[in-house]
Amino acid sequence: MLRIGIDLGGSKIEGVVMDASGAILERRRVATPAGDYAATLIAVTDLVRMLEDRCGERCQVGIGTPGALSPTSGLLRNANSTCLNQRPLDRDLAAHLDRQIRIANDADCFALSEAVDGAARGANSVFGVIIGTGTGGGLVIDGRLVKGPNAVAGEWGHNPLPWPSDAERPGPACYCGKYGCIETFLSGPGLARDYAGAAGTLSAEQIVQAAAAGDAAAESCLQRYEDRMARSLACVINIMDPEIIVLGGGLSAIERLYRTVPQRWDRYVFSDVVSTRLLAPLHGDSSGVRGAAWLWPADMPTQ
Repeated sequence: MLRIGIDLGGSKIEGVVMDASGAILERRRVATPAGDYAATLIAVTDLVRMLEDRCGERCQVGIGTPGALSPTSGLLRNANSTCLNQRPLDRDLAAHLDRQIRIANDADCFALSEAVDGAARGANSVFGVIIGTGTGGGLVIDGRLVKGPNAVAGEWGHNPLPWPSDAERPGPACYCGKYGCIETFLSGPGLARDYAGAAGTLSAEQIVQAAAAGDAAAESCLQRYEDRMARSLACVINIMDPEIIVLGGGLSAIERLYRTVPQRWDRYVFSDVVSTRLLAPLHGDSSGVRGAAWLWPADMPTQ
């Protein structure tokens, strides 16, 4: 049984055909029509048809999107591709494609990919984290994505930073309208903002490079970042106690995090032992599109 995964990004739309073993049989990318909802529907539809022509089979389709569908209105919300907001994206695409489709947030798709056949394969409970331009997350239990009745399961980035110091209060303003959200500290822009407040202007990547070269200000900045991540993930562990946490997004490439954050989170987790493992993603940038395909589990009947 073949399935198609679509990763609907702000600048590109990626599609893959994946078989039941997780092997990618076809992959195509097209540009995302900027700010044009109707053209985006056509682009996704044409991409699916192109992939089906290549594999010679009608497929189940899963789509990873920015934002998430509101359980009240059924309309997409909180997407940084603003032309998608307040639109019935799932219903419109289902009509264009003449079949049922499945849609999930891109962070949820990342978590699902790494839980099904990625770094956390075989684990019963997995928390997938996105740390990049923003900070998101997804929760997978027994290989199934958990959405929750409010469609916000895994949205740890918009909780306040735990155990803040006086210097961290009230925290930077967040686009959600609040102050001190985890995202404002742990996103790439948040890391750069913290360094700028202490030493000057560097990107997140440059801060990591400077710390490796022995720059004291950059090293201090990274240590603050690591402690903030340890506090934030300790709250996740205290609530859901996952077997594995997988990091994704641009900042997941900071190799030292996998060593230093677990060393720090012990002091914040409400237990005398912390067995949760912090892992790098197996599929990297491909996790989103793979997770979209896995929205149709291997045991799901064909349509």
